[in-house]
Amino acid sequence: MINKKLAIILITVLVIIVLLIAMGPFWILREGQQAVVVRFGRIVDVQQQAGLKLKIPFIDNVVRYSSKILSWDGRAQDRIPTSEQLFILVDVTARWRISDPKQFYSAVVSMHEANNRLNEIIFSAVRTVISNNTLREAVRNSNLINEDPVPQFEIIDGEEEVIQALEELITRSVERQVRIERGRDVLANEMFDAVSVITPQFGITLIDIIIRQIRYSDELKESVYNRMIVDRNQEAQIYRSAGEGQKARWLGQLEQDKRTILSEAYNTAQVIKGQADAEATRIFINAHARDPEFFEFWRSLESYRVTFPHFNKILSTDIEYFRYFNRQRPTR
Repeated sequence: MINKKLAIILITVLVIIVLLIAMGPFWILREGQQAVVVRFGRIVDVQQQAGLKLKIPFIDNVVRYSSKILSWDGRAQDRIPTSEQLFILVDVTARWRISDPKQFYSAVVSMHEANNRLNEIIFSAVRTVISNNTLREAVRNSNLINEDPVPQFEIIDGEEEVIQALEELITRSVERQVRIERGRDVLANEMFDAVSVITPQFGITLIDIIIRQIRYSDELKESVYNRMIVDRNQEAQIYRSAGEGQKARWLGQLEQDKRTILSEAYNTAQVIKGQADAEATRIFINAHARDPEFFEFWRSLESYRVTFPHFNKILSTDIEYFRYFNRQRPTR
């Protein structure tokens, strides 16, 4: 009888143990996670080390959070005015992590709510910092543009005025770039300082805030583009003037070279022509000396060949010009 009761007790204890195991008294916290154990709405334990953990089934609730560095990507905000009332759109990103899961659960509970809180805090800090600074402080990050030396141009004969105009234009463009005192990175640090003093009350540690992109509003963009177009047109006009001047000089030099070549060619042609006339005269003289009668006869025939086609009629051949028409053929 005693053995039977002992067996029933052992079976009952075993069933209870199996039921407790089945109801999940054990839970696992993985690497990269942290958790709070909540009992009847009150935090009774905080776990930040990975491993096998124990809880009371049906009573304790485990809420897990990431212990990794998380990113916050804010949308590009509505137009924000700078201190000169120039409107820009600022896109920022941030990194953060849950440093105090107990405070995080008490303040925001969920990741969705945490992102909503960060949206409010960071957007407010961005708007405040941008509104207190000028456009150049938000857009630029250094004064390197003011320190770049004015480029030196090679001066070609007759281009001194064009080169001087180019250098003056570039100098004016550089002088328009007013020096900045802080710059974009300093403004991002100011945003970080403003937000980092608030986030600990939510159990959040902010790591950094980075200004990812700044875009001009439509009206400001048009103004900036128009100024850039005017500057580039001025520079282009100076280059065009330099090109037209160089073109005129080259055409003038070309015309001068052409006249020189033609003059030299004409002189050479006249020399060759004179030499040819002298040679022709010498040949005629030699031919006349060898047989004057035949030479005169041949010259007369050449003259007849040229002139006869232009005669309408011949009334008489009793002139010296037609002397070979009246001569009788010699008899043998």
